Amino acid sequence: MTQERNLHKNLAALLKELRMPTMRGNYRSEADGARRESLSYERYLLELVRQEAEARRHNRIERLLRQSKLPLEKSLDSFDLGRLPLRLRQQVRSLVEGSFLDRRENILAFGNPGSGKTHILCAIGQELIRQDRRVLFTNCALLVQDLLVAKSELKLGKLLKRLSRFEALIIDDIAYVQQNREEMEVLFTLLAERYERGSVLLSSNLPFSQWEQIFKDPMTTAAAIDRLVHHCVILELNVKSYRMEHAKKRAPRKARDEESTVTEKYH
Repeated sequence: MTQERNLHKNLAALLKELRMPTMRGNYRSEADGARRESLSYERYLLELVRQEAEARRHNRIERLLRQSKLPLEKSLDSFDLGRLPLRLRQQVRSLVEGSFLDRRENILAFGNPGSGKTHILCAIGQELIRQDRRVLFTNCALLVQDLLVAKSELKLGKLLKRLSRFEALIIDDIAYVQQNREEMEVLFTLLAERYERGSVLLSSNLPFSQWEQIFKDPMTTAAAIDRLVHHCVILELNVKSYRMEHAKKRAPRKARDEESTVTEKYH
């Protein structure tokens, strides 16, 4: 018994040193099962390694999701794809496969407020992470401020390098950023830096014809659009506002609930 205890102690210590927590926690119970089922050493070892690999993959995906800053409630499961035209549904299903990242293609989502632009891009981002891709989500206004601060501290190059480590950069609500020229210059610098190096997933409620409101002059506007559309997929969400539809559905139900409450009160 002492010899067996020493064996387990040494094995647990080595697995801890090798940073294999799942194998360290499971090897004894799996060994008992392997004996009962007369499994070979190789089958037993394969099952332990499979469990360790699966646990590591799960932990890695969880870490990537945290680092992405994605709103996790905006998933593919929580989006009603039935609201979209067939062609758009097919586009979304194709994009979640992730091959566009290998081609350094961009995704540009256009539509009115409430049409689901942000939700779709976040859902795609989550599916990409589950394929072990690095994704970062940011609001455009906050991104511009970070870029501006980095520039003022002579650290813009360092920030751009850090952002380049993400295969997909989701920039939400670019149309709401209509600030001064200096702020738009740093945004253009980022887009130019990522051109053919990494994918940009961008949402906007303004068509290209109105982007001069964002980039302030025709030349910068044309250059920004040119870099974005050279390799891109455009999602046109010409659908009714999800929030408006949801509010309309809730209104009759709320009215019925209130009527029921009044009825109960006076009867």
